[in-house]
Amino acid sequence: MQPTKDINQRCVSLILGGGVGSRLYPLTKERSKPAVPIGGKYRLIDVPISNCLNSGLRRIYVLTQYNSASLNKHIKNTFNFDRFSSAFVDVLAAEQTKENYNWFQGTADAVRQSLRNIQNDEADYILILSGDQLYHMDFEEFIRKHIENNADVSIATIPCNAKQAPAFGIMKVAASGKIDDFIEKPAAELLPNWESEVSDDLKNQGRNYLASMGIYIFSRKVLEDMLNKYDKAIDFGKEIIPNSLTDKLNVYGYKYDGFWEDVGDIKDYFDANLEMAGDAPRFTLFDKNNTVFTRGRMLPPSKLFGVKVTKSLIAEGALLYAKEITNSIIGIRSWIGTGTVIENCYIIGNDEFSSLDKIMTKDVKNLKGIGKDCIIKNAIVDKHVQIGDNCSIVGGDELEDMETDNYVIRKGLVVINKNAVIPAGTKIGVTI
Repeated sequence: MQPTKDINQRCVSLILGGGVGSRLYPLTKERSKPAVPIGGKYRLIDVPISNCLNSGLRRIYVLTQYNSASLNKHIKNTFNFDRFSSAFVDVLAAEQTKENYNWFQGTADAVRQSLRNIQNDEADYILILSGDQLYHMDFEEFIRKHIENNADVSIATIPCNAKQAPAFGIMKVAASGKIDDFIEKPAAELLPNWESEVSDDLKNQGRNYLASMGIYIFSRKVLEDMLNKYDKAIDFGKEIIPNSLTDKLNVYGYKYDGFWEDVGDIKDYFDANLEMAGDAPRFTLFDKNNTVFTRGRMLPPSKLFGVKVTKSLIAEGALLYAKEITNSIIGIRSWIGTGTVIENCYIIGNDEFSSLDKIMTKDVKNLKGIGKDCIIKNAIVDKHVQIGDNCSIVGGDELEDMETDNYVIRKGLVVINKNAVIPAGTKIGVTI
């Protein structure tokens, strides 16, 4: 087993930048899924990169393609290291070549097309991650288990119950940790044949199934051989992983039992964010051993003018004259006028301040922000939005899905589009 100091030299990390991200629309209308803001000041991509850095892995590539401008800019402005170190976070954008005129067709195809750009990286292992999941994981321990098992492929798994299992790829894992079989999104009637060896505590919770987290370690030569052998395969979960079992490779599971959330649709995203503002969030931003790194902005502290705040996160640079903020996240450089009530909301904020003279007028007609005497509940307000005075924007389960130029309603949530202008007195959603 190699000493800790060699882990970074022995492993390179590839983070998949995601596809269209249609289930997070309209937040993905102008940005890629990993670039979507979380927690008031972060982006989704910050999570896997931070897990790598906290685990001592400092050679990281992010594979990007769709709506990638804001993601590329964020990475460039955020992850800069000592020029005398070997650490880097580099973007590998999809590109056409003489050998391949196609863009990335799937997860495996993205890695296949990108391998030529990391040929000079002397790494024995390739860690493959998703760019749109919430979790804290020690990848160093994961890599060590891979080495101890003399594995060709290792797959991070999370225990789940029968209700959750049909949404995932399910592994049949022996007591030794070796994966015997795999099925993608099994039907409920097939589940009794797909239970794995789990602890008594997990059995008592009914979590008898081990789901793939979409996090893999490949021994480098194995990965290169598999991608060449199955040169038409475009996806890891549906093709490369099943083929590795068919080829009788040493495929092992790594059991992870912490919090993990695949941020699937807009409701999952909303709930995961608001949980961060609660008493005991499963994904916390306050763990010194699992720091979430992001862009270091030189912003002033937020100012609150008589606001009653309950169970909320307030990011830097906000000017809040509101009446009440409850169970909400208020993003960077937010501006909220007097008398306004915010409840169960994520206000994403702004990329820049308005000029000082406009700020001093406290008039939303001159500012990017939320005006006076508004009621906003069960909503997401994207960046650079201008909401006039006396507006009512209230989501609710009874609302039907719909889309307009300025807002979208999905699963009962009202999402105000980036750069939208909502006139004074507008009423959206549930009538109060």
